[in-house]
Amino acid sequence: MGNYFAYYMTGFIMIPVFIFAVYCQIKVKNAFNRYSKVRNRRGMTGADAAYKLLMINGITDVRIKQIGGSLTDHYDPRTKEICLSQTVFNSTSVAAIGIACHEAGHACQHAQGYAPLKLRNAVIPATRIGSFLGVPLALIGMFLYSDVLIYAGIILYSAVALFQFITLPVEFNASRRALDTIEANGFLEGEEYKGAKKVLTAAALTYVAALASALATLLRLFLIANRRN
Repeated sequence: MGNYFAYYMTGFIMIPVFIFAVYCQIKVKNAFNRYSKVRNRRGMTGADAAYKLLMINGITDVRIKQIGGSLTDHYDPRTKEICLSQTVFNSTSVAAIGIACHEAGHACQHAQGYAPLKLRNAVIPATRIGSFLGVPLALIGMFLYSDVLIYAGIILYSAVALFQFITLPVEFNASRRALDTIEANGFLEGEEYKGAKKVLTAAALTYVAALASALATLLRLFLIANRRN
């Protein structure tokens, strides 16, 4: 009974984790909305900034393209493409410069063989399986009183937690590369630079929230496994 109580009590852990995740999403949107209205004095677009950052680092084999949506920006290492959303690609806003340079930072990581990025890419297949099957398998094991299924679910979901853990240094490093380049080369100055930093800092918090959620879920699965002890 004690372990069941402990398991259900961990459900309360998910409440602050959920609140924190919502807070992070709101913070990102607010920061982006605020600084997407602030134009940089140089008139540089997001695509321009990403291109300049690549050139500074001697990277010439990465394509920069526009994609649909908002805050859908990402770097695809398979195709070597920096994919910038409509609100970033042609925008001259402070937010666009920060986001575009962040994605270009990922391209630099890829080109330079940044170890955490290589490790994260390596665990992606296991992460997809774990996110789809981990929790359902553990819950089925709980109802069937099957420790084999429960532990199989835990092992699968552990890949999700590992992915989120590895993601932190990858994202933090990409933002650092972006901000260092922006400052050193005068892409943005003064309050413009501070605005871009606020956008990237807010975005980084979402990855912290994702890790917290994965660890809280993993804790609950462990308590399921120990229910008979």
